[in-house]
Amino acid sequence: MTDLLEIILPVFIVLGFGYIAVWRGLFSDAGVAGLMRFTQGFAIPMLLFRAISTLDLGQNFDMALLASFYGGAITCFALGLVGARMIFKRSWEDAVAIGFCCLFSNSLLLGLPITERAYGTDALTYNYAIIAIHAPFCYFVGITAMEIVRNRGGAVSALPRKVASAMFHNALIVGILAGFIVNLGSIPLPGVFTEAVDLVVRAALPAALFGLGGVLYRYRPAGDMRAILFVVSISLLVHPAIVWGLAQANDLSTAQLRSAILTSAMAPGINAYIFADMYGQARRVAASSVLIATAGSIVTVSGWLWLLP
Repeated sequence: MTDLLEIILPVFIVLGFGYIAVWRGLFSDAGVAGLMRFTQGFAIPMLLFRAISTLDLGQNFDMALLASFYGGAITCFALGLVGARMIFKRSWEDAVAIGFCCLFSNSLLLGLPITERAYGTDALTYNYAIIAIHAPFCYFVGITAMEIVRNRGGAVSALPRKVASAMFHNALIVGILAGFIVNLGSIPLPGVFTEAVDLVVRAALPAALFGLGGVLYRYRPAGDMRAILFVVSISLLVHPAIVWGLAQANDLSTAQLRSAILTSAMAPGINAYIFADMYGQARRVAASSVLIATAGSIVTVSGWLWLLP
């Protein structure tokens, strides 16, 4: 157990630095907003761009791996949506936002550093394969579902334009698409350019973790605890359990199983709140779920690491 905590705790200590800095007034809300804008709008898209532009697409994009992970993700989205609507009697719009919280695990800010500390940099190959389509897949599912429920009684022909517009205004997706273009087109990049990008990339994860700590302080828990704990349970327990079952059925390798389980076992990412805020739905549930699940994952991720071969 001590070894597992040594793997996980440094990630949460950096989160704690950001939380305490904002709590004690050492870092302003404006500073947190600027830092998150830098990481979400520039540094992390560059990280994804570099990772995907150099990824061996033929070797790493295994359909069994993606089916195992995303089969679990879409199942949890459906569970979250139906549970929010039927159990907690939320509006359809709120239900979609809550479903998105159950869908979008923190594959970048938590999944990458924890996998790296547990199994080394080479173990991230399959994480990147999952992450490459994570934001596009999740936003496509969430935006499509939200636009459908908001468009009740409206023209179906307007839906594709609304979904496409929201997708291509997302910096993460732009970075991913640029990486695919460079990779598939075998486009050579100047060394000075890639070195400059790498400088920004090295700051991406620690800066984002620090900023996420500040965001979590700003949106600390308040009300809706039954719905919040429902989201936390699906994210930390149900999602990885489903992925584990699908991984066994699809006969994934040990390396693939590790990446799939650890990525699915992460707390909802800050994008869960961004999505809720974008539509003005279930913001309190989304923000509090991110905070409580992030804290709870110290225990649950330790358990999943113990179970993994």
